[in-house]
Parts: sequence; structure tokens; C-alpha cells
Amino acid sequence: MGKQQSFDKAELIKAGTGEMFGEENSKLPSDNMLMVDRIISMNDDGGEFGKGEIIAELDINPDLWFFDCHFKGDPVMPGCLGLDAMWQLVGFYLAWSGGPGRGRALGVGEVKFTGQILPTAKKVTYKIVMKRVIKRSLFMGIADGIVEVDGREIYKATDLKVGLFTDTSKF
Repeated sequence: MGKQQSFDKAELIKAGTGEMFGEENSKLPSDNMLMVDRIISMNDDGGEFGKGEIIAELDINPDLWFFDCHFKGDPVMPGCLGLDAMWQLVGFYLAWSGGPGRGRALGVGEVKFTGQILPTAKKVTYKIVMKRVIKRSLFMGIADGIVEVDGREIYKATDLKVGLFTDTSKF
């Protein structure tokens, strides 16, 4: 049987507590910082580069914590949270691929914002295409990502970089 290719919210929460990949390995953020409700599909051979792809979703409702403080009277999801969600998914992919260590975002090539996520939106979809996966002393992924809200593309990021580190004390 192959690797699991979809994950619900309860499983993603386990990825934040260390129950999924082990205490010393990559974890998703927990509570409010987890920017994904489910992974619809994930594979290690799809996408434009044949290195894998991830499709995930976040349900939007007006009660989400960031709408109350960003901005008063003009609520919008911070763009950095969408970017963080893409890094979260690349790190999850690396752990799912068997990579050891804790995930750290290492950078991004370019980010373009052409829209926004308002409290009236229903669903955010993240589409990540892995471009390169390095499995040596450094386990690292490089990917491109798109964020859509209710089917409309609103962010695009190139060269999202995440690494796994067995020792983060000197990072």
C-alpha cells in the first residue's frame, strides 16, 4: 500500500503534536497558526516538474482570529499567513517524504499579491508544485505555490524553500 495522500484536520493536528512524524521531526504549527484545514491530495511524482504536488484547503469564516485585528474596520487575512501556509505545506511534504529533522522556512524567490481574502470568502485553496527535493545531509524542498480564494488566484510565490534540520540550536 502506498503513502497516505490526503489528510483531515484531526490528522494535521497530530502533525503539530509530533504524533505523526515523531517528536524530533517536522511539525505543523498548532492552534491558530495552522493555516490549513485539510490536504485534499499529495503525491511525490506529480506536478509540472514530476517531483510532487499538494492541494490543500482552509475554510474561511468571519470569526477567524486575524479578521478582528487586521485591520480594524477593514478586515483582511494577512498575506504573510497565506505565504506561511505554503511553507507549512512544503515542510509537511518533506516530513511525509521521510525527511528527518525540524522544518524551517528558508526563503522565497518572489511573491505577488493580486487579491485579498475577506471574511465573506468561503474557501482558500493552496496549490504547491515541488520543483526540487534534495535528500542529502540537508533535506530541502523548493516549490512554487498559488493561493486561490473561492476559485480565483490571488497570490503566487516562486521558489518557496524549506529545510529540515536535525539540530536547530545553531540555526
